[in-house]
Amino acid sequence: MLCLKHLSGTLSLVMPSVPSEAAPRLNWLPAPGSWQYHLLLGAAGMLVLGPLGGIAAAYMNFSLGFFVGGQVLAGILGSVVTCGYGAPGRHGANYIQTAAASVAGMGGMAVVIQAMSWLGLAQPPLWQLLGYLLCIGMYGVGVGMLYTPLLVDRMQLTFPSGLAVANILRALTDPLLLRRSVSRLAGGMAAGLASGLWLARLAPLAAFDVSASTLGAGMIVGARIGIAALTGGLAGWIMTPTFVSIGWLAPGDPFRKITFLIALGMIVGAAVVDVSLLLARAWRQWRGGAAAATRQASGADMRWVAAWVLLWGAAVVAAGVAWFGQPPGYQLMAVLLVLVFALVNGISVGMVDQNPISSAFVLCVILMAAAGLRAPHVGLIAATVLLVSTAEACDMQQDRSTGWRLGSSRMVQFGYQVAGIIVGALLAVALARLFMQAYPVLALDQTTLTADQQPARWTSAMTYKIVGVLRGLAEARGYQHLAVIIGIAIGLVTEVLRKALRAQAGYRRFAVSGKAGRTVDFALDAVLLPSPYASSFGGFVNLPAAAWMAAGGVVAGLAERFGARRPSRSMPEDMSTMSLIGGGMIAGDALAAMAIGMAGLLAVTRG
Repeated sequence: MLCLKHLSGTLSLVMPSVPSEAAPRLNWLPAPGSWQYHLLLGAAGMLVLGPLGGIAAAYMNFSLGFFVGGQVLAGILGSVVTCGYGAPGRHGANYIQTAAASVAGMGGMAVVIQAMSWLGLAQPPLWQLLGYLLCIGMYGVGVGMLYTPLLVDRMQLTFPSGLAVANILRALTDPLLLRRSVSRLAGGMAAGLASGLWLARLAPLAAFDVSASTLGAGMIVGARIGIAALTGGLAGWIMTPTFVSIGWLAPGDPFRKITFLIALGMIVGAAVVDVSLLLARAWRQWRGGAAAATRQASGADMRWVAAWVLLWGAAVVAAGVAWFGQPPGYQLMAVLLVLVFALVNGISVGMVDQNPISSAFVLCVILMAAAGLRAPHVGLIAATVLLVSTAEACDMQQDRSTGWRLGSSRMVQFGYQVAGIIVGALLAVALARLFMQAYPVLALDQTTLTADQQPARWTSAMTYKIVGVLRGLAEARGYQHLAVIIGIAIGLVTEVLRKALRAQAGYRRFAVSGKAGRTVDFALDAVLLPSPYASSFGGFVNLPAAAWMAAGGVVAGLAERFGARRPSRSMPEDMSTMSLIGGGMIAGDALAAMAIGMAGLLAVTRG
């Protein structure tokens, strides 16, 4: 009731205009920073919001094969818990959503245990399964934290969902910002909710894959990135007949069945260029005596993070060898590949809000097969390191992008992420056993069933992909390796050309000289020479999804061109009209997905 009064009071015309940070907390709330304060936040995130998101994530993975991240929803609900703190409550709400998203993300990883069942792998003792998932999760958050100074602080990637959470928390915990942004946020949420619950489910629109969250992400990242994503999708669609003719696709296969490998390679190639430039710059700073200033600017000495990564990476290798009989070489290979994919997928999340974790799993298996692996059970245990660690690393980066915008403590946020991993590992094992005992059909290996034997309700598409690629280990598929190499070459060459072009002073002057210059610059950036990070999105998704991303970017561009208001001086720079509406649409679509997931779970439970 007090929170409702707080929120409704912000809409009053007689609201006092006091400085945002001066809002007093309600007397009965624990003091910020006290152990009671962190107990309140931890309980809300790890015992309430996180398990709710985890149950929805597990249900969606078992029934459909994908799940919606819980950051946005946990941020909205977390702000209700901390609204009594006024504007400083945004930090507490951010810590709540960090812990909750970590728990929910680990809950969705229950599909790993389902995959073990499909492959006939004997269930290990409970404590070993928990310990293994815990080690992998801890390693993942450490690697994610290791890359945040690069992706968040230096490259300052957008992270659309992270920006959406930051805008929502700033608005819901600050009376002044809420009054100025509530209509845009509410309008976007209403559109996203209606799309997820009703519009996208209409039969005439089913073929268009209506996605409010993808449209909203496009509105946040803008037209250059959105159209670049569509350019990548169109390239894959155009190349489909060629892929079929050379045997890379079977007739009727979607182009993304092969283009996801090219897309991953493109991100790797572009990342090689950017990371090399950043390392060269850091080396020059170090030689110039600026090392201490660089560490101070990053907000934390990252040496302890490197020690954390080494410790938990060694624990992952040791646990796999001791408890699952894994060959040390493949286990170490998986741990090292996480260092690559946490960066590659992190850039993808930062640019277009897409974390292709199953693609990372598949590519890991392909690389292990190239190294001689033929045992599906070994591949599952090793590649699980990629699946879980990459998911948690990118969650860490997404959460940290929110904290960076809000000014939240990096160390405190990391602590909540770690605590969430502990609860999430317990939840993943519990949910897997609960679902599979309640519904024995989930234990059936669908990769061995005929079309008429496939269950209608529990399709488990992610598990199907995981087990399918593991069962194909014995097949020689050299074209898959070639696809990755081609992608790396495309990304490398494209990024070098983009950097070389923008390094020319003459071109920079031309690009801002007038309408012709701006048009040419836009065409190069979005269509002719698009960023590999952005265009790769079209290789991971179906063509309609890339089109919705582009549509969102075009809407944002037109709105900005024809009069959408920029943030006033009293609002943060990144709280534009389009980012607020787009973030609201992401939140509304996520809310619809969770509602559908919970409703479906209740329905099958009663049945």
